[in-house]
Amino acid sequence: MTVGTQMAKAIATVQSAAATMKTFALETQDEAAKQTFQELANTFDDALVKLQGRQKYIEEQEPQYKQQ
Repeated sequence: MTVGTQMAKAIATVQSAAATMKTFALETQDEAAKQTFQELANTFDDALVKLQGRQKYIEEQEPQYKQQ
């Protein structure tokens, strides 16, 4: 598996986790749980921004890894 493929997979995984936490936050009636799920979603969103930045850097340094 190439670095580009691994990065794309990691990004997809984090996106999925963030979406799951957002869904949980919307579906729960428990306010404490809702807050926890939203905080986790925010953490995943922050990680996603960092991973996407890293992916961009990799693509600039190694054009063969650029996602089509």
